[in-house]
Amino acid sequence: MPEYERRKLTSRKVKDIKLKKGMSIGDLVESMKSMGGFSAQNMISGIEITRRMIDDDKSFNFLSFPADIIATGMRGMIADSLKYFDAIITTCGTLDHDMAKAYGGKYSLGSFNADDAKLHRMRIYRLGNIFIENDEYGKTVEDYFGEIMNDIYGSDDYKKEYSPSELLREFGKRIKDEHSILRQAYLHNIPVFVPGIVDGAFGTQLSIFSQDHDFRLNLLRDELLLSDISFDNKTTGALMVGGGISKHHVIWWNQFKGGLDYAVYITTATQYDGSLSGARLEEAVSWGKIKEKAKYVTIDGDATIILPFMFSALELV
Repeated sequence: MPEYERRKLTSRKVKDIKLKKGMSIGDLVESMKSMGGFSAQNMISGIEITRRMIDDDKSFNFLSFPADIIATGMRGMIADSLKYFDAIITTCGTLDHDMAKAYGGKYSLGSFNADDAKLHRMRIYRLGNIFIENDEYGKTVEDYFGEIMNDIYGSDDYKKEYSPSELLREFGKRIKDEHSILRQAYLHNIPVFVPGIVDGAFGTQLSIFSQDHDFRLNLLRDELLLSDISFDNKTTGALMVGGGISKHHVIWWNQFKGGLDYAVYITTATQYDGSLSGARLEEAVSWGKIKEKAKYVTIDGDATIILPFMFSALELV
């Protein structure tokens, strides 16, 4: 091995973190840049890539996430961060949790080791270590869906046919909770794309509503809008939290413009079962969903730990 290559490979020295009383998150993250830290280094890279992505005025930026983190205490933080992104891609459960919480639904700290048969008899849902009383979720979503949907249906500008993002904008317009994701998306004119919108309580209510109302949902209109975004924007970026349909819809449409220019992915899934959630961003390069020379990183870890650190360091909230 040539000596210059050896020097290059060993040029960055590992340094100990020095914690100080009253240290800010920004100072802590700055001190972590020279530690080994295993996954911590990928988080540092993710912060730097996300900052470059947001600071790039020419980049159209996506934020994608699944519904489970909205059931935690991260809903308000994510809602506050939306103004830094240009489009949201998520799952139907996000709509359910967002509406349930907007109208007073109570979510409680529980346990992963609870007796689920007992919870079922007590009419308590378990989502990881979150407990949700049945009526605080399904009934709340059902009641307020009906109230808002009937108001949309009775309005002078009712259109009979909506794309999901158009309909969700109407919901955001009517939700009063400032911590709501749909509300903040409406206030900042950010489209919310939910390609699996029928996979949850919100989608079920849409199906029921359509039975006795002149209402149609045009899913393909949103797909064409995503196609326009892909072809109209030379530079794109994405912060993707978790996998599944929300992650894949981001990278799928970006392949048609040659791939994402910036990409940060947070996951706890393993790549060795061939799943999309486990697939590292390197795999997406092979499909042309991320550019070969893009700035990208996969961060292995729990988003409920990593994302607050990242958003605090970036001062997104």
